[in-house]
Amino acid sequence: MTTATPVGTQPPADLSMNETPYPPLPSIRRIVEDGAAALQRYPDRTAAALRGALAARLGVGPESILVGPGSAGLCQHLVQALGPRPEVVHPALSFEGYPLIIRNVGARGVPVPMDGYRHDLPAMAAAVTDQTRCVLLCNPNNPTGAVLHRDEIEAFLARIPADVPVIIDEAYREFVTDPQVPDGMDLFRAHDNVCVLRTFSKAYGLAALRVGYAVVPPRVTPLAGMVGAVFFPNTLAQAAAVASLDEAVAPELTRRCADLASARARLIDGLRGIGLTVAPSEANFVWLPLGERAVPFAERARDAGILVMALPGAGVRITVGTDEANERLCAVARSILADGD
Repeated sequence: MTTATPVGTQPPADLSMNETPYPPLPSIRRIVEDGAAALQRYPDRTAAALRGALAARLGVGPESILVGPGSAGLCQHLVQALGPRPEVVHPALSFEGYPLIIRNVGARGVPVPMDGYRHDLPAMAAAVTDQTRCVLLCNPNNPTGAVLHRDEIEAFLARIPADVPVIIDEAYREFVTDPQVPDGMDLFRAHDNVCVLRTFSKAYGLAALRVGYAVVPPRVTPLAGMVGAVFFPNTLAQAAAVASLDEAVAPELTRRCADLASARARLIDGLRGIGLTVAPSEANFVWLPLGERAVPFAERARDAGILVMALPGAGVRITVGTDEANERLCAVARSILADGD
């Protein structure tokens, strides 16, 4: 019987949280370091500079921009603000936070099973009733990495009543290489009921600062202003996010996303090469549909110093890490397969 790759003196590799493997850009790090000298001051509760920078970048009015603690925090903020209808339609194998977010605001989830790795959009449209508060889409989908294309989203939106908001979660948008995947902002401009969620946590590498934004129809902004906490995001997060939107940062961000897409392709090829089924992915993670083998696989990987996220009975999500971490993961997976686990 073979054994998993020993940990030895190597530090654990955390491939469970969908974080970027790249460190903060030096210019962004300096902004955060310099900001520590004013920690006694409250943040700008309106986040005026960040909202203005986002409005300029996206070509919308500042009244359409909400900022908050990451796309997940803003998702809860929006779902709460869009009440009082009791039901929220969402894909059943998607971001694990959706059911919690829905419960936290006192709503009732209407989970719609996936069509393989992807949202079943016809079934989701059929689940919408006069009790539906909003619909959640995740594109690319977490944890499967699958994407929805422009034509099928347009067909879906055509079936949704105009008074039912559709929230499109684009936390992993920057990693998409498939040209058929629409920019959520185009959908926002074409449909009065579309909201778009994005984050600085993933591609921009600001996960620790918890900052994201939502683009919403202007009529939603007053509703959102009635719920949620003040002083979000914090001062350092606001400053780092504004700096991250500077045109001077764009080439490095583009290069990092391209590098990650290449590393993703190598990781998929490596895992498939040892006999594992790997779903196609347009995000910064890959999905192994291991079913009942998911938890044992994750436990074996953990024992070998690799952390991955297991969804019991469904599969394992693996974040694309550094080349060294990805190679270690493939070696561990080869060992697990050799043992028949």
